[in-house]
Amino acid sequence: MSIEVKVPVLPESVSDALIATWHKKAGDAVKRDENLLDLETDKVVLEVPAPVDGVLKEIKFEEGATVTSSQVIAVIEEGAAAAAPAPAAAPAAAEAPKAAKTEAAEPKGVDELSPAGRRVAVEENIDPSTVAGTGRDGRVTKEDLVNAGKGGAAAPTAAAAPAAKPTPGSRPEERVPMTRIRTRIAERLMQSKNSIAMLTSFNEVNLAEVVKLRKSLGEQFEKANGVKLGFMSFFVKAATEALKRYPVINASVDGSDIIYHGYQDISIAVSTDKGLVTPVLRDVQDMSFADVEKGIIGYAKKARDGKLGLDDLQGGTFTITNGGTFGSLLSTPIVNPPQSAILGMHTIKERPVVENGQIVAAPMMYIALSYDHRIIDGRDAVLFLVDIKNQLENPQRMLLGL
Repeated sequence: MSIEVKVPVLPESVSDALIATWHKKAGDAVKRDENLLDLETDKVVLEVPAPVDGVLKEIKFEEGATVTSSQVIAVIEEGAAAAAPAPAAAPAAAEAPKAAKTEAAEPKGVDELSPAGRRVAVEENIDPSTVAGTGRDGRVTKEDLVNAGKGGAAAPTAAAAPAAKPTPGSRPEERVPMTRIRTRIAERLMQSKNSIAMLTSFNEVNLAEVVKLRKSLGEQFEKANGVKLGFMSFFVKAATEALKRYPVINASVDGSDIIYHGYQDISIAVSTDKGLVTPVLRDVQDMSFADVEKGIIGYAKKARDGKLGLDDLQGGTFTITNGGTFGSLLSTPIVNPPQSAILGMHTIKERPVVENGQIVAAPMMYIALSYDHRIIDGRDAVLFLVDIKNQLENPQRMLLGL
């Protein structure tokens, strides 16, 4: 019985998807729930599992094709077994040299590639084992093979001489198309820049008390909860309490209306090899520090593995981004519409500060709040940052809701 494989039902905000990678080729045996292919939308990469056990009978769209919701992309013959290829008939004497040439031209390892990748490997006589894969789990993609074959004939083998270095005076260039996710990020950033009256305010925070608390209770916290006590949970909880006191920072604009959200859904910016994504911690006002840490770790792992779903990225009333992870000292983050504000964290640096008339070294961080000046006044933005500063410099305030 033939079973159709269809594109998953996409949300209204996602019009179509791109076939990024086929993990099976026509004729391969597949098992139920085994990943057949990856679909790249403008938000996430979706896996399409096999609905039944059987053999992948037909692939209707190759890698790079654009498909829409519920469109048939493949056919599986249910219950069938992958048939071994029938032995080829003895070739005529006149055709023997040609057959031998074809067999010799097919490099090893092509069976592990997608159909499109296999074709490139055969045509360009590229050994996939010598190509560094950029796909998930280090898989070699069609694009990797195309790039490897740009030099002309066969790609060098592992034992061959190392890749040639650019000669003095050379000016190499490479044109690579944007991924769907990167294109969408670019569109949203331009939308934010062109539609929001954006302004950024700054403050600095002395994190000595947070550092002391993590050092004194971090080990007990990890034993009790199975996760480490990081800096991010302090900022998430501090932002949540401050959003309660300054609800306009947690609001969004809808036409000529302002929507005030009576809950705090915090988007956490996570960097991936495909671009920045912002999965959402929902109802943070009801979460403990351990819940926040587990949520962040879970999203980070899903992002690295390409397992984030569309539901993980929907919504969010406020965003926190941490450029300090990469060493950023100061930045002006861009608001993520339709949200109205974003908090930027930065690297922690020991700097001299004055305490009780004495100069001491303290772990300091600059924090930034970019906001939509159409609905948020400078007063609220500055007081919001001061509120976060006061909580982080006196962590016990968060426990008491002060």
